[in-house]
Amino acid sequence: MPFSENYHNGLLYLAHLVISADGIIDENELQALQTIKEREGVSDEVFAAYKQDVQTMKERDIYQKAIDLISTCEDAEKLRAFCWLYKISEVDGSVHVKEVRFLLYSVKRADVEFDEVVAAAKDFQAIL
Repeated sequence: MPFSENYHNGLLYLAHLVISADGIIDENELQALQTIKEREGVSDEVFAAYKQDVQTMKERDIYQKAIDLISTCEDAEKLRAFCWLYKISEVDGSVHVKEVRFLLYSVKRADVEFDEVVAAAKDFQAIL
């Protein structure tokens, strides 16, 4: 299934927010982001633009942009994005309370059921 550019961008921006939620970005989280880029077929151009944007944007602007983008996606894309985010929240070995709050709030804003994300994430083929 080819994914939309809005999916790619929304996923990257949301991933950035999950990764940075606890105030520490570790090597496992950076590797997870690279894995997403490769597995989801994110172009070098889209990835470079994302990296430039997150350096200059405020957190609330990144969040709003991410939610706006992910909200335009097909339901399957939304679910897949939140499965990635769920997996990323675990990749550093601990799930920070701020990551949980962020995921719960974002899932609600994107009109996705959190239970559905948890169930789908169990079968999700993402190996981070």
